[in-house]
Amino acid sequence: MAGGIITSASGGTHFEAKITFAVIISCIMAATGGLMFGYDIGISGGVTSMPRFLQDFFPEVYIKTKDTRRKESNYCKYDNQNLQLFTSSLYLAALVATIVASPVNRTLGRKQTMLAAGFFFVVGTGFSSLARSLFILIIGRVLLGCGVGFANQAVPLFLSEIAPTRIRGALNILFQLNITIGILLANLVNWFTSKMQGGNGWRVSLGFGGIPAILLTIGSIMVEDTPNSLVERGFEEYAKVVLKKIRGVDNVDPEFEEILNASKAAREAKGRSSAPFGGLLMRHNRPPFIIAIFMQVFQQFTGINAIMFYAPVLFSTLGFHSDASLYSAVITGAVNVVSTLVSVYFVDKLGRRVLLLEAGVQMFVSQMVIGAVLMKKVQDYSDDLGKGYAFLVVVMVCMFVSSFAWSWGPLGWLIPSETFPLETRSAGASVTVFVNMLFTFLIAQSFLSMLCRMKFAIFWFFSAWVLLMSLFTIFLIPETKNVPIEEMQERVWKRHWFWKRFMDRIED
Repeated sequence: MAGGIITSASGGTHFEAKITFAVIISCIMAATGGLMFGYDIGISGGVTSMPRFLQDFFPEVYIKTKDTRRKESNYCKYDNQNLQLFTSSLYLAALVATIVASPVNRTLGRKQTMLAAGFFFVVGTGFSSLARSLFILIIGRVLLGCGVGFANQAVPLFLSEIAPTRIRGALNILFQLNITIGILLANLVNWFTSKMQGGNGWRVSLGFGGIPAILLTIGSIMVEDTPNSLVERGFEEYAKVVLKKIRGVDNVDPEFEEILNASKAAREAKGRSSAPFGGLLMRHNRPPFIIAIFMQVFQQFTGINAIMFYAPVLFSTLGFHSDASLYSAVITGAVNVVSTLVSVYFVDKLGRRVLLLEAGVQMFVSQMVIGAVLMKKVQDYSDDLGKGYAFLVVVMVCMFVSSFAWSWGPLGWLIPSETFPLETRSAGASVTVFVNMLFTFLIAQSFLSMLCRMKFAIFWFFSAWVLLMSLFTIFLIPETKNVPIEEMQERVWKRHWFWKRFMDRIED
């Protein structure tokens, strides 16, 4: 055993729990779904900046980037819908897959849903790395997107339900930490493969994603399903055995009783609702439903994925040479990982709101500065940043990435996964992933076109959204630190100045 804690619930109830080896291994293996997701985010920007990849699949873009006789705006060199489709097709597929993943998650459990995600990742990696036509390349990305849809549906719920209350935030952020490690790994792989002779480095970059895909598949076979999911599906005796195993104590009756009560309430709620998603629209479920939707919209409109998808392309647009742009992407990826570790340490100490609000200030300032520098130094046909301004841009990008990595990145997944009641948890996770993938797709498909038309002002556009989401946090996002997952209604929603009005008819 790694240690022991006793987590307090409301009303004087105590849940005994040790931080067991089973919990740590289960969480690490499950969070490899985040590693695969992050790798897919990071890899696309690097391969789309490789000349041979562009020459094979996007010759129009290749000509624009290499033909110095053509007068092409610095901001518009990579403006190509098919190129953007290569990146965004993954998220469009994930958007559709999450609709299918919700009933799978509910009826077969978190374990089987993660196993399906691993299968999609393995097959999709094979198609992508061996593609010889744009059609097969896109098919590979679509299969990877199905894996993302299933993994993002199951992994955050798995982590929230299996973790002891006091460290639930830290363990849940393993998912986001692995996303950042995946992005860094992708940037490093791209950096090395870009130097390979023969021009087929992009195949190695795409094929390397098979490693986390296989890890997720093996991990999904090894781990136990969560007690909450087992109870929800009628396996109550086995659920108690699993709960004892992951808590490392024999006295799990108080926690198990709470899970049973939540499951009973869930069945009663489903009986009153005409459809699996109908419960989300019930009055007392609207607060977590509304917050989950807005957090996903806001997460994407920070502009983070625009930077992470296209980091090498973006730095190349700003005048960095090919090696320098990939190297700068590696730096931002490393900052992303380290800053997520900050969130792991502080999320259950300082709370969710403090991290969100501090990051709002940091993201706003950094994007305003980046926009101002580009307005002054990067014009349509000149990109003379100079070493000083180039260094400032990289620092500001790192400042932006770091603040996102300890706030809206992990908490955008953590807060929705821990605030839905059991009867709507799978449906709520499905809606969360659906909205996230929808707006991820929109950003991925439109960012290069937006950059071409808005130029430097695109960073001010995102900073305005950061200001809006900070106001939303101040007034409407409650603190959920150290609150047992099945007691959110009593201890959070009924005590919030605004959301408590939605709880007035819950007894009825």
